[in-house]
Amino acid sequence: MTLESYNGDVHTVPQSENSPIDTDKDRELFVPPLNFAMVDNGIFRSGFPEPVSFSFLQSLRLRSIIYLCPEPYPEVNVEFAKSNGIKVFQFGIERCKEPFVNIPDQVIREALQVLLDTENHPVLIHCKSGKHRTGCLVGCVRKIQRWCLSSIFDEYQRFAASKARISDQRFMELFDISNLRHSPLSFSCSKRC
Repeated sequence: MTLESYNGDVHTVPQSENSPIDTDKDRELFVPPLNFAMVDNGIFRSGFPEPVSFSFLQSLRLRSIIYLCPEPYPEVNVEFAKSNGIKVFQFGIERCKEPFVNIPDQVIREALQVLLDTENHPVLIHCKSGKHRTGCLVGCVRKIQRWCLSSIFDEYQRFAASKARISDQRFMELFDISNLRHSPLSFSCSKRC
């Protein structure tokens, strides 16, 4: 049997007669966290990682996790991080719904300082669902990379889908990167442009 993923559900699919038969029954199944994606070399994003995703995260050889929620990190996640030598940076941004969304500018700046320090790479950025708080931080990284706003908003909307917030997009649009001390040239996307 092989595995096929569809809308987050994993189910088995019978192999055809011409497919090679996998006799290694002890292989681990790697399950990425919800909304997992690579942002750039050494930078990943996702929703909250559950224990089922720990093997997958181990394969990334993370040095750091940027956790964007105010709630304490669950003990199982703390133990996973400790046992894998991963440093957890917590930047508590409250979960809000429009029209009362308040993305704290200074907290995003502090998170960016950790994110832009390559000593912390590979790094995983996450919040609960990997949509809004994570999307705002990634959007600010894209501004540093000199992406155009329409591309930043397109990426944000791909993760937020029907839950996209105008206020998040406004925050990204107005976020001032002029006083950030980091060259966009150290990112792989900027090198291609």
